[in-house]
Amino acid sequence: MMQSILVSLGLSVAAATFIAMIWSIVVPTHRLWPPKRYTALTPIVVWVPTFTLFGVLIALGILEWGSLSVPNWLRFGLGIPLIVAGNIVVWSEVAHFGVPQTGGAKGSLRTGGMYRYSRNPQYVADIAIVGGWIILSASESAANVGLAGIAILIAAPFAEEPWLKTQYGSKYQDYIRRVRRFF
Repeated sequence: MMQSILVSLGLSVAAATFIAMIWSIVVPTHRLWPPKRYTALTPIVVWVPTFTLFGVLIALGILEWGSLSVPNWLRFGLGIPLIVAGNIVVWSEVAHFGVPQTGGAKGSLRTGGMYRYSRNPQYVADIAIVGGWIILSASESAANVGLAGIAILIAAPFAEEPWLKTQYGSKYQDYIRRVRRFF
């Protein structure tokens, strides 16, 4: 019962977020991501779905721990390093940007640090964290919700790029020519 509620919650949040990303890609003049204006409500709109999705993933992984037949050497040998490396990248870049800019507030164009290698190192790192958890927990439900989350993380840069081009102009165009979208 609890498991099916969590799966429904996770997939619903993922579907709504994915639709918001697709809307922002297709209709950039009326985009939802990144937000047109950063207000007091923006952190709630951005972080509640994000942390809900991560919370659901963690809970499902714990509830169904080891339900898939994944060898322990792979679970612990790949899952844990992906989670650790992803967290190091995410939190080191959040420290440079700050939480508001990471959540859609306007700021400066960052091209140093991990952004020298990828235009979206935080999304790549989040994909590593989610993928690592899917592997480590070996949970079918966590895999289903996690793959939906990964789809969002892949779509998000496509929603952001028109805004970044408008925001930073030729500086961003030069950056695009030098650095790949993901890795």
